[in-house]
This record gives sequence, structure tokens and C-alpha cells, in this order.
Amino acid sequence: MAKSSISNQIRTLRFMSGEMTQAELGERIGVTRQTIAAIEAGKYSPTLEAAFRIAQVFGKPLDAVFQWEG
Repeated sequence: MAKSSISNQIRTLRFMSGEMTQAELGERIGVTRQTIAAIEAGKYSPTLEAAFRIAQVFGKPLDAVFQWEG
């Protein structure tokens, strides 16, 4: 499987938000900790809905959380 062309700032944003855990973020958007870990590592591209939910949790626009490197 090819590496994703989507990078993200989730790890940084989690730590800037009181060191939020992957499990806490997953719970807030309705996915598992493993899903958050895979998204952070670039091994899985989130659904559009999940991406918007993640951005909403951090109060950031979508392009401040995810970047397309196509």
C-alpha cells in the first residue's frame, strides 16, 4: 500500500490541547483510538466527516489540520 499523500497536525494539536490522548480524541469524534493512531501516522485517510469532526474538536479550519501533498 502506498503512503498517504495527506499529512496532518493531529499529534501537535492534541498536545497543545492539554495533552489530549488518542483515545480521548477518538471518543469525541466517534472512532477508536486505533483509528486516530492510524490517521496520525498517515496509514489511513479519514472520511471527510471524521476530518471535519477532528478539525471542529480543535477549533481549526480543515486545512490547518490536514494538508494534501499531491
